Amino acid sequence: MKKTFLVCGARPNFMKVAMVYQEMMKFPHEFNPLIIHTGQHYDFELSGAFFEDLNLPNPDIYLCVGSGSHGKQTGRIMIEFEKVVLKEKPDLIVVVGDVNSTLAASLVASKLLIPLAHIEAGLRSFDRTMPEEINRMVTDILSDYLFTTEEVANENLNREGIDERKIFLVGDIMVDCLFLNRERARETRILERLNLARKGYCLLTLHRPSNVDNVDTLSGIIDALNTISEKILIVFPIHPRTRKMMKNFGLSLDKGVKVINPLSYLEFLNLEKNARFVLTDSGSMQVETTVFGIPCLTIRENTERPYTIERGTNTLVGIDKEKIVEKSIKILEGNNKSGEIYPLCDGKVRERIVEILKNDLET
Repeated sequence: MKKTFLVCGARPNFMKVAMVYQEMMKFPHEFNPLIIHTGQHYDFELSGAFFEDLNLPNPDIYLCVGSGSHGKQTGRIMIEFEKVVLKEKPDLIVVVGDVNSTLAASLVASKLLIPLAHIEAGLRSFDRTMPEEINRMVTDILSDYLFTTEEVANENLNREGIDERKIFLVGDIMVDCLFLNRERARETRILERLNLARKGYCLLTLHRPSNVDNVDTLSGIIDALNTISEKILIVFPIHPRTRKMMKNFGLSLDKGVKVINPLSYLEFLNLEKNARFVLTDSGSMQVETTVFGIPCLTIRENTERPYTIERGTNTLVGIDKEKIVEKSIKILEGNNKSGEIYPLCDGKVRERIVEILKNDLET
């Protein structure tokens, strides 16, 4: 039986880890999966509610690192995670996505010579000013198993000289979680609780430091949101970082923007599926909206998920106020972008990942 660490720290990680954990639990003689929560998202609304919705047990180990700058947070995670690895001696460490927890755990695994698997490997925005891009690239260099979502990720890894024998095209595990939980999400009462009509609102998420930590950038985005809110209600589950920076900069949203606290996974999924369109700077929502067929406007200059642009429902609008408003109004006028679901989005990504690990670790 292989003791396997499943490392998570931020909201998008939890869904992916839940899928791998539940699949590994089907093979008790092969795997002993342990959930390691770094505490990168440390309050209940940002993590605890997700564990409940995803039927995940409480983390086996909780590192409690909290917030901080990229360097400080990554360093703290490394210090605490190394202690756990030295004590528990796992046979395999699995990381997901591109957050600081991913990078920190990967560095520790590599230095202690523990086999490392990276789920969502090979994604690239080609923008090294994004901390997530550095996290992705370093993690991929260090990984022994690279599980990719789409062909372009394989091409990126091949171009970077990664050994092809380490690369496995399996599909997007986020979609497994979406398929598994969409009926449960439909049962939530979030629309009634917020007095929302289906397709009668725009859903907004905004949290990336490049968008919220600069007063000029954030004020321009807020100006755009206030203009759009004259045409349609915007529902905004606000991230603590965004709330803090808005307060620091003295910025405010008009009454047409309904600001609410972060939601559970199932409530958020229901809100997303029934939105007229989505405004976001999140990577995972670009995928989810394509699966749902919901128009998505991404408030970024680039994306690590080009499929959502080329064949999905996603459009990059950058941080230009006029463009954000213009594209939003076009959607409201009925100019929607149609999209196709990802290849390999069949709800069996977790099965492919665990089968590969099971067979490879047996040899």
